[in-house]
Amino acid sequence: MKSLEVEQRQVVVIGAGPSGAIAAALLKRNGHDVLVLERQRFPRFSIGESLLSHCLDFVEEAGMLDAVKAAGFQTKHGAAFAWNERYTEFDFREKFTPGKDSTYQVQRADFDKVLADEAERQGVEIRYEEEIIAADFASERPRLSVRRLADGHEYQVECTFVLDGSGYGRVLPRLLDLELPSTFPVRRAVFTHIEDRIDDPAFDREKILITTHPEMRDVWFWTIPFSNGRCSLGVVADAKHHEGRETDLDANLKRFVAETPSLAKVLKNAVWDTPAREINGYSANVTRLHGPGYALLGNAAEFLDPVFSSGVTIAMRSASMAAGLLHRQLSGEVVDWESAFAIPLKRGVDTFRVYVEGWYDGSFQDVIYYEHASDDIRRMISSILAGYAWDEKNPYVAEPKRRLRVLAELCAQD
Repeated sequence: MKSLEVEQRQVVVIGAGPSGAIAAALLKRNGHDVLVLERQRFPRFSIGESLLSHCLDFVEEAGMLDAVKAAGFQTKHGAAFAWNERYTEFDFREKFTPGKDSTYQVQRADFDKVLADEAERQGVEIRYEEEIIAADFASERPRLSVRRLADGHEYQVECTFVLDGSGYGRVLPRLLDLELPSTFPVRRAVFTHIEDRIDDPAFDREKILITTHPEMRDVWFWTIPFSNGRCSLGVVADAKHHEGRETDLDANLKRFVAETPSLAKVLKNAVWDTPAREINGYSANVTRLHGPGYALLGNAAEFLDPVFSSGVTIAMRSASMAAGLLHRQLSGEVVDWESAFAIPLKRGVDTFRVYVEGWYDGSFQDVIYYEHASDDIRRMISSILAGYAWDEKNPYVAEPKRRLRVLAELCAQD
């Protein structure tokens, strides 16, 4: 049997999405040899289209901010929430934590390609349409088996370290048996892109609109306007809420919207020109975030829920942290990945987790829709919604569970 060719590299990054592109660029900027292997061909569709302000901190760190600004994406200043006749909004320019005041709402096919192209411009090598079919971390130098999709050619890459930014593909968790069931219920997202033709004067294209179903408070919609007159629209519901409904995805989504008068009013002129899609049971977790010769980034490690658009922020923050630590390790330092990567990353993830759980049990919704909240508390909540879930100077980050419980009780009593 003919032996496979073995290529020698320093760092391999799996996936050219936001976490992979940023990690690769940061490592390249520090003088390291980086190869990115991406299974798909860009541009390609992805959800996670409403970025948080904290994302741009990492885009800027990777030297990509000017390119993103030049791409013409829809400016985003915050988040609006609607439930029946109630409406409230949080402006990221009015937040507790210092940081970026604005961000963008993006069609991810375009946004991800901008980041990947910028990584290439900075000298990163990206090979598209190549998949990892096996991974061996038993030796001192990890070895990946790669298949080129165009012609089936297989080869191996031996390297010093692997960063997995494969997102929902979760390459190393699958190959190394790191998968761990999520503690979240199985939820289903049904979504599409529409020509929105929104003429409602109350609608703010510079904010994501999150709408709560009038009767089922654990069912919600995202409406994410883009700069080209289109928007992303989706409904998220526990699997039980889909029982007895249309199996046709377009009809399913339209029926949920029709049941929600405030949203139906906003979308009354919409042209539904794109077939709906779905994602089921998207929440995921792993037994560990790192091991000898590898670390997991973003959704490859853990995905909570799309409700506060935290996924890309977590992905980018993990990329920045991992690239910084790996640079130190490759420079000869001894790095404790558990204390310097896994534990601090999880702090922010667990902060988001508290508010996601509070959204679905209604306690955080009570806080969001409360009409008499103090400006100080609103600024602290706005910081979390802007992605600054690692700022422990913010009391609602330092003690998220206790603070949310007390605040929700106060709102309920008023």
